Amino acid sequence: MSRSAIAVLTSLLSIAAWGCTGETSSTDQAGYAGSLSCIGCHERFYDLWAPSRHGLAMQPFTAEFAATEIGPQSEAVAVGSSNYRFEMTDAGGWVFESTPYGTTEHRIEHAMGGKNIYFFLTELDGGRLQVLPIAYDVRRRAWYNATASMVRHFPDLEDEPLDWRDPELTFNTSCYGCHVSQLSTNYDLETGIYHTVWVEPGINCETCHGPAGEHVRVCGTETCPEDMAIISTKEFTAAQTNAMCAPCHAKMRPLTSSFLPGDRYFDHYDLVTLEHPDFYPDGRDLGENFTYTLWLMSPCLAGGQIDCLHCHTSSGRYRFTDERANDACLPCHEARVRDAPAHTRHPDGSAGNRCVVCHMPMTEFARMRRTDHSMRPPTPAATLEFDSPNACNLCHGDRDAAWADRRVREWHPDDYQAEALQGARLIGAARGGNWARLSEMLAYLESANRDAVFAASLVRVLEAADDDRTWPVLARLLRTDPSPLVRGSAATALRSHLTPETAAALLAATRDDYRLVRVRAADALAGYPPERVPPGDRRTLDQAYRELEAAMRSRPDDFFSHYSLGNYHLARGELGLAILEYELALRIAPRFVPALVNLSMAHARLGDSDEAELSLRRALEVDSSNAAAHLNLGLLLLEDDATAQAEQHLRAAYQADSTFAAPAYNLCVLLAEDRIDEALEWCRRASHLDPDDARHPYTLAYYLYQQGDTAGALGTLRELLRRHPTYADALDLLTRIYEETGADRETQDRGR
Repeated sequence: MSRSAIAVLTSLLSIAAWGCTGETSSTDQAGYAGSLSCIGCHERFYDLWAPSRHGLAMQPFTAEFAATEIGPQSEAVAVGSSNYRFEMTDAGGWVFESTPYGTTEHRIEHAMGGKNIYFFLTELDGGRLQVLPIAYDVRRRAWYNATASMVRHFPDLEDEPLDWRDPELTFNTSCYGCHVSQLSTNYDLETGIYHTVWVEPGINCETCHGPAGEHVRVCGTETCPEDMAIISTKEFTAAQTNAMCAPCHAKMRPLTSSFLPGDRYFDHYDLVTLEHPDFYPDGRDLGENFTYTLWLMSPCLAGGQIDCLHCHTSSGRYRFTDERANDACLPCHEARVRDAPAHTRHPDGSAGNRCVVCHMPMTEFARMRRTDHSMRPPTPAATLEFDSPNACNLCHGDRDAAWADRRVREWHPDDYQAEALQGARLIGAARGGNWARLSEMLAYLESANRDAVFAASLVRVLEAADDDRTWPVLARLLRTDPSPLVRGSAATALRSHLTPETAAALLAATRDDYRLVRVRAADALAGYPPERVPPGDRRTLDQAYRELEAAMRSRPDDFFSHYSLGNYHLARGELGLAILEYELALRIAPRFVPALVNLSMAHARLGDSDEAELSLRRALEVDSSNAAAHLNLGLLLLEDDATAQAEQHLRAAYQADSTFAAPAYNLCVLLAEDRIDEALEWCRRASHLDPDDARHPYTLAYYLYQQGDTAGALGTLRELLRRHPTYADALDLLTRIYEETGADRETQDRGR
């Protein structure tokens, strides 16, 4: 078997989910007038908005602010090997950073947040507004290390504290859209410099009503014309109102930067669901998830009548006081509200008699308190199985979940927990790579009462199952599921199985009514040979490609967008463009290993092995145990006949990830010349780890036959052909064995 038969890693070429979790909203400032222009006609609303958490989502750091909102710092806060302390001077607020190399002063320019935490921004080089490493806990009135909790908000990062200078903690990149209004980052891609401006800090009136300049002009007289030249939310559907709030209250990935109130959410954003480790398998919050994913799981939402403004004012306040808190559940649950103790099993006037205590339990992550907006009842059985929080034990801390589960089952013999447990078990199994329940997962996806969020979560993980039973189900979901979230997830999952059938479903999806589905279909088809696209589909596919490219270019200061755009060009064979995008990603995030690995692949395909090797060695300087970097460097060294070094890196790749079949397979091929027994063991490992890759058992059969183990070779080939009956190489080898051994084919083949 020649070296040319050695497999090259391709799994990392698949287009990753792109964009940062967090919020984005960049807009042209033309036509915006600012909230002060609203006072003349809407003074009452302005007075309610101005001191609200929307109005004060960000504010300048002043002596008055410091005197009224924060307390002194009693001792320095240690962050790694550095210490940080806040001081208020006549010149303003400062954070002093003391390191082994000296002290640096950082002027506080802005304060952000304030409901639970105040975060502080300082200006660094290039116009970057950076979140400082210490923050102020409003409830505990204490300064603390904020970076220790700034970890679960971003994809593809290990669960460890970020360096506070990391681009992910740059305000201009990650968190601006929900703390100031009508911001333009004005990022210069060539210089890497921001020239950021915004109309005003906080979330202003025009965030929800659109540009008001023309409205102020035409309504400057005593009466407003019928066409008020502004977005009125009074006639919004519940879906439009929810979508209006979602950009700031969702863990999502942006598709555009042009969302306006009234638009459909999934034309502008994708949503992170339960595939993410910030969720427990049953969908309860583990990390910070910003509400919207859980809200879409709420049975209250399913009726299509309830929106965010049923319980909250437009400035973010809760509409219902403690005394009438249960009125929030009217009119739908009037009987239970009127006789709440009969339903809650708690006395009138107690905390446990409030609907939200059981159906919207409050938990805390990174000192941020949040309420569960899924509205589901307590499921202590899920606590027992998945360690997720439940409302009973959040109040009754002296009791365990088994006690709560018994009480719930006594009160509700219908076992309402069963449905939640079923979904959680499927999500948990899929996230853990346990496919024993694959049939049950597929049945759930096509069931009439499936939950869209649970379904999308399962679909996003099912790609890893790589089982032939999944693809027809995913293709049907892409064609017929009513949820654009599910259809978009199905499109992404089909990227690794492009057959004529799945490609046809994806090409049809490029005509979907929702942008999310169209761009995910284009994403999946990026590597599909253009000559296989029917003439009738070429125009819509090209349009979807343009939408996909626009989506990835909408975040020029986001490294992950450039990385994903590089993957897109690499899949299309546009190697020069791929290299350009990977280099742009690395200019922003020099230590992002996946970009270094894929940059190497692009150079290798251009025949530039020196640059390819340099990129991989840079990757290993950042992460010495990165399996993909070791594997690709091993393959590259094999091409240069540096077999000893290649073997070292292939072994390192397997050691770094013992579930990775590619290094085992390539070690089999490498060692077959002089260490055949060990080579056969590596082939067996590769076949066990990835039995659906026909090359692995074929290679094992080939070497077994070379060693004279005809029976072993035939047994392996029979099992291979049972799974892949048309695999040509296996059929050829089987025929060769029959011919060379002179065996009676019919007799030898009875076991097939």
